[in-house]
Amino acid sequence: MNNSYITDYYNSYNEDERTKSRHGSVEFLTNMKYIRSYVPQGAKVLDVGAGTGVYSIALAMDGYDVHALELVEHNIEVFRSNLPEGANIPVEQGNALDLSRYADESFDAVLLFGPLYHLYNKSDKLTVLREAKRVLKPGGHIFAAYCMNEATIIQFCFQGDGSNMMDCLTKGMLTEDYKCISEPADLFEMVRLEDIDQLNREAGLKRVKIIASDLFTHYMKDQLENFSNAVYQAYVRYHLTICERPDLIGATNHSLDILVKA
Repeated sequence: MNNSYITDYYNSYNEDERTKSRHGSVEFLTNMKYIRSYVPQGAKVLDVGAGTGVYSIALAMDGYDVHALELVEHNIEVFRSNLPEGANIPVEQGNALDLSRYADESFDAVLLFGPLYHLYNKSDKLTVLREAKRVLKPGGHIFAAYCMNEATIIQFCFQGDGSNMMDCLTKGMLTEDYKCISEPADLFEMVRLEDIDQLNREAGLKRVKIIASDLFTHYMKDQLENFSNAVYQAYVRYHLTICERPDLIGATNHSLDILVKA
């Protein structure tokens, strides 16, 4: 994991603003729905790559016992400034690749909303998943988020006049079957469902369900911001009825893999 690229990015990126937008809210609402569905209130949750605390704070306010780990000091500062009065969430600086500060089988749920976006080889991804598995109690759940390949191809490579696609092809940034080849400077690693399935098998994890967290939301984010409240709420209801459909997972920007120990 190249920490300097990640730190530089998050030092200037406003994650709070994104999650408060309508398109960002869809992902948040979807992920929260599934966390609440599988993790009982009061459970002990480890938020790895907690960012500015969006999920940690929401879950703590719901009555969960939340512990947070975040790589970027700037995000930790924002996290602490966002804490409501009286909220008690231990926030530590650390890396998802090393959870040795936490005991085996000490959490009911582990959130990986971000770390797997920024890892560029299978070995590191497996380390993160295995560490999450190690600290997970029997019967607990891991929530692992990924950035999906095809959404990037459609929304970035083919946007506008399509010149980005030609640039990516010229620079060797795509395989022959149009899989993104990411480097640390690109910040985000794109995957396909078969990549996630392989990681789960090697990490000894079993899927409960995989969710398209935002699905078509980013394809129409400008429209969402202009919808009336009634139309926006109708869109959210529509999204939540289709986000589990396996034929649509590859089209989402962000997927959420819900896992247990195999």
